[in-house]
Amino acid sequence: MSLNADEAVEVLRAAGEPTRLRILALLAAEELSVMELSRILDQSQPRVSRHLKLMSEAGLIERFPDGAWVFYRLATDGPRRRLADAVLDLLHDDGQPDRDFQRLGEVRTEREASAAEYFERIAPRWDEIRSLYVPENAVEAAIDHAAGPGTFDRVVDLGTGSGRMLTLLGRRAKMSVGLDLSQHMLNIARANVARAGLEKVELRHGDIFATRLPAHSADLVVVHQVLHYLSDPAAAVAEAARLVRPGGRLLVVDFAPHALEFLRTDHQHRRLGFADDEMDRWLEEADLDRVEPVELAPDREGLTVKIWTGLRAQAERSAA
Repeated sequence: MSLNADEAVEVLRAAGEPTRLRILALLAAEELSVMELSRILDQSQPRVSRHLKLMSEAGLIERFPDGAWVFYRLATDGPRRRLADAVLDLLHDDGQPDRDFQRLGEVRTEREASAAEYFERIAPRWDEIRSLYVPENAVEAAIDHAAGPGTFDRVVDLGTGSGRMLTLLGRRAKMSVGLDLSQHMLNIARANVARAGLEKVELRHGDIFATRLPAHSADLVVVHQVLHYLSDPAAAVAEAARLVRPGGRLLVVDFAPHALEFLRTDHQHRRLGFADDEMDRWLEEADLDRVEPVELAPDREGLTVKIWTGLRAQAERSAA
């Protein structure tokens, strides 16, 4: 696909303003809310919203509501995204991007500190809090079924938390790896793994966005109730998918879209669930074949859990 002359001019006009170029550069790094962009740019929210509206109408960026918040990101693909990338590549560094990214770093640091404080505070009750939303035994039975029969050479659990996925699936794995950024959570996971009698389990301090694990190294990769905390869930899915070997699978377990804002304010949820079409796109971009998702509605008013599965084609093994 390509743009005709009028479309190209429209896109360039939408980008052709210093603040909008700064916004494009920031959104190339991660999806951000209006409030976060306003703080980074040191401009009022109405002014920032107007810039975002113009670029959204031109197809340069994508707008997606999430509960009471609205997030923005660069257009996923197509000629408008390519044009945005080309413009950003050609920008001369006058120091402003560095200042913007320094402020973005401050926003990230505060966000991470808030999340870390929350995790440290609730770590001993982690499984208890999870069980408030959907009956955990039903969810775990569905995860166990979606994982397939095993035996697995290697299971990787990203954002392992209390290590529950390792204790659930570890007996069918020759070895397992759990990564988490919270040392407190890793300590709880170590105790739970030892209590379950699992020996061939590695628990590592690691970043879900940059695991430093080898590509195509796991039969089964699990991302369980993690994405809704993240600033860039698409990047996390891409990194998780990178680890899946031919014939293996990725399980993403999270909430369907909902409107429980208190989870954002009280429990640090950045995203209020994920839609099937969004998850399908991320799996497709990671070259994983989609399996019909499993939906588990609560037995009372609350949250619906979804299990999305992506399969890596077995044919890739021989090609590799």
